[in-house]
Amino acid sequence: MMPLTVIRLRWLGAVVGMLAVGLSGRAEDHNPDRPNILWITCEDISPNLGCYGDSYARTPVLDRLASQGVRYANAYAITGVCAPNRSCLITGVYPSTLGSHDMRSTTRLPEHIKCFPEYLRAAGYYCTNNVKTDYNFPTPKAAWDESSRKAHWRKRKPGQPFFSVFNFTVCHESQIRQPDERFFKRTSRLTPSQRHDPAKVPVPPFHPDTPEVRQDWARYHDLITAMDYQEGDVLEELAGDGLADEPIVFFFSDHGAGMPGCKKWVWESGLHVPLVVRFPAKYRKWSPGEPGGTSDRLVSFVDFAPTVLSLVGVKIPPHVQGKAFLGPQATEPREYVYAIRDRMAERYDTARVVRDKQYQYMRNYMPHITWSQYISYTEQMPTMQVWRRLSEEGKLGEVQARYFAPTKPVEELYDTAADPHQIHNLAGNPKYGPVLERMSSESVAWMKRTGDLGLLPEYEMHRRAEDRTPYDVAHNRQLNPLDRLIPAADLASQMHADRLTELVRLLGDREPAVRYWGATGLLALGKRAQPVADALRSAIQDPAPNVRIAAAEALANIGRPDDALPVLIAGLKHDTPFIRLRAMNVLDRLGRRARPALEAIKQAKMPGKSHVGGYLGRMVKYVPEKFDEPPKP
Repeated sequence: MMPLTVIRLRWLGAVVGMLAVGLSGRAEDHNPDRPNILWITCEDISPNLGCYGDSYARTPVLDRLASQGVRYANAYAITGVCAPNRSCLITGVYPSTLGSHDMRSTTRLPEHIKCFPEYLRAAGYYCTNNVKTDYNFPTPKAAWDESSRKAHWRKRKPGQPFFSVFNFTVCHESQIRQPDERFFKRTSRLTPSQRHDPAKVPVPPFHPDTPEVRQDWARYHDLITAMDYQEGDVLEELAGDGLADEPIVFFFSDHGAGMPGCKKWVWESGLHVPLVVRFPAKYRKWSPGEPGGTSDRLVSFVDFAPTVLSLVGVKIPPHVQGKAFLGPQATEPREYVYAIRDRMAERYDTARVVRDKQYQYMRNYMPHITWSQYISYTEQMPTMQVWRRLSEEGKLGEVQARYFAPTKPVEELYDTAADPHQIHNLAGNPKYGPVLERMSSESVAWMKRTGDLGLLPEYEMHRRAEDRTPYDVAHNRQLNPLDRLIPAADLASQMHADRLTELVRLLGDREPAVRYWGATGLLALGKRAQPVADALRSAIQDPAPNVRIAAAEALANIGRPDDALPVLIAGLKHDTPFIRLRAMNVLDRLGRRARPALEAIKQAKMPGKSHVGGYLGRMVKYVPEKFDEPPKP
């Protein structure tokens, strides 16, 4: 008979285990052995792999992994840049609901929203992250057993199941433009036959075909091959530990290609990612196909967290917005995936995307702002430099020049099957009217359903979240009145001069965010807003700083910089970096007309450290350079 103390200890251990699992719900009884799971992720690549049919690629390890697993043809990021995506991957909640949608920013999570490894740890898993977090919120201590460059499944207790993440940065955008010595050190394992010849690189039609562009794209592919070697290293460690046939292995990228016009954007090249999942034989029942097969199921980053919880037998918490696509809790395939674009580094923008298997719809809420806003980080890339120079010299073809158009379409619609580079906008074609209407309606419905925070100016979102979290604001219809904000933003983005009276009416609304969109609609009209100059002069006295700054830009656009500049200079001295950055953006767009603000611009830095303050500091360095440039013809 077993000693009584042993029985008591085992009973106590079982109780503790049940209480821990209670953080998210009980572990499911039908999966008692709980699979190990390995995520191998990389940065800044589209599906430019041999297993995805790219004949220019040299990716033998990943091609072999795909032959052993299932390749997903329709996996999509939430946006074209890392941090908002990572906040979504780790929580299963859209960044536009968490308040983590701007790149970069800092939000706060409500108590009930956890990083999903916390639920795994409560269920007995050993969880490691090697090494990047970058979630747009501080990483909770409870998220990982270890998060470091040394984090590894090998440190777990004997027999303990694990969830381990390895993230490879060698293919990050910044590595493409490294000096030769550093670049070739990063890619030193490549054989001569694996080097990518720039003369043979496929240049996408939206980029100019120049030596600089060809070299950047060739280097992009070289770095993918270097990452492929690193993928092989982890898989070899797995095999060396006798675990080759144990874990479910995921491979994916954190967003699309790290090239200008791809990264930071929400066209196909910025959102479409490779996703390969390999199942060991004992979990093959959950595989959507045979080894070497392909799944055409639409998959979004918001689905990854609930999918892992499903696979390990932990109940998916009700706040999770994604849909499990594998395991016992898998749902029916989704009809749409969604994407967002908000502030990218130092530049403001707002766009929303709906995608089904054939069409992609994009709604630009700030169409008066060019696609090609100057983002200091992107401008370091040789491709961006030559692309911009050729634009200024008038030497680009129609497709390549589109990126530098002064305005964007209000709506974009692409048949991605027929037009994979999304060149031909079908939004104005009556033949596609029903598709446009269906996807436009779905975009609005999704924004309301998820409590989208993107129509609140960044300052307003954080102000309203002072005694709560942005997530709380998202779901509060008084603090985030989407039923009123969406029509206001829709009106503002139409840029129709015959709607002046309606836009002026918005300036008198009791809701500051609605007034902001009214002022934004008037500044978007440029000189056509001249008849409402008196209303704009009143608006620069508005108690809401975002309204004042937008109205000041509108006044400058109708030839009244003397009225605008004092407001913008005052904005540069605001207590928060969000308003200072807004004012700096406007002064940058004014160019030489903003010369009287030069000294205020030089003093606009924020004390202390913050992401937004850092972007402001970048603008302080390069905006004054414009004042010495000769006027463009």
